[in-house]
Amino acid sequence: MADVVHVTAADFDAQVLKSELPALVDFWAPWCGPCRMIGPALEELAAEYDGKVKICKVNVDEEGEVAARYGVQSIPAVFMFKAGQEEAHFVGARPKHLIAEFINENI
Repeated sequence: MADVVHVTAADFDAQVLKSELPALVDFWAPWCGPCRMIGPALEELAAEYDGKVKICKVNVDEEGEVAARYGVQSIPAVFMFKAGQEEAHFVGARPKHLIAEFINENI
């Protein structure tokens, strides 16, 4: 069973851009209510998409340079990366089934 991977600036390229699997990245912060709302859905999706998609989280308070690199201004901001490139993103909380739909459209 796969877990959500907490990514830092030091390992972002290795964990996300060089990942063999498509990577969903949630830019979040602990104080953000909508971020906390989607957290459990991302945990469940990490298990459901084990071996198909890597689910990652980047704490914008601790890793501001990574957030700035991708122009993150509002959180949660969820990005899908494939083969080192950003495929798509959305901003704001969504229910689990819509996050799954986003994943399915972009893998």
